Amino acid sequence: MTAQPKLVVEGVSKTFGRGDKQVNALADVHLHVGRGELVCMLGTSGCGKSTLLSIIGGLEQPTTGEIRVDDDLVIGPGADRGMVFQTYSLFPWATVYRNIEFGLELAKMPKARRAERVKELLGIMSLSEFADRLPRELSGGMRQRVAIARALAPEPDVLLLDEPFGSLDAQTKRAMQDFLLTVWQRTGATILMVTHDVDEAIYLSQRIYVLTPRPGRVTEVIAVPFGRSRGPSIKRDPRYLDLRDDLADLLIA
Repeated sequence: MTAQPKLVVEGVSKTFGRGDKQVNALADVHLHVGRGELVCMLGTSGCGKSTLLSIIGGLEQPTTGEIRVDDDLVIGPGADRGMVFQTYSLFPWATVYRNIEFGLELAKMPKARRAERVKELLGIMSLSEFADRLPRELSGGMRQRVAIARALAPEPDVLLLDEPFGSLDAQTKRAMQDFLLTVWQRTGATILMVTHDVDEAIYLSQRIYVLTPRPGRVTEVIAVPFGRSRGPSIKRDPRYLDLRDDLADLLIA
């Protein structure tokens, strides 16, 4: 196991319903994310990866198993975990600034410190000139930047991303992937991301957990052979191409 794991998932299973209507979504899942790692969960639609992320976020309870962040048992939502979803979960009536500030205000952070933190994140996210805009005045990629900034604002121990770029067009998606790498490198955040996109998983992550179709189980754990500093050129690397083929085969096995 990675030294000083930030997030540990131990033997998590999840069953919905009862009797003939029972559905086994997850079965005995084990995974971990080390401090400062960016890890992806990769699987086909319906394999339970979003359910697992919801359990880690405290939005669902596991049927069996447990989640720990810094060795503290997860029993519900908490400020130690920030979440970003595929849909733009922003307050439509609030400006970019207010959306980012919201969690800090809830945490009763002093106003001056809130302003400092929001200004810092606006700069990291290249949103400074849009601080007074409403979400409807932004592009899809910019809205997701705001969502990521809002999730990062309270400095959570783990950032959970549920296919955050899935609804974006191909060009914006590529730009947001590069942007996420930049944010990760600048903030040192610990990130667990769900995706069904093989190329996205390889391009972004340091390790990939491959989940089977329902019930979701970890079938492979793949170490990605590239450093933290990446760019489009790695997509021409023979190791990238071989890994893409291997993962594609795993997903259809």
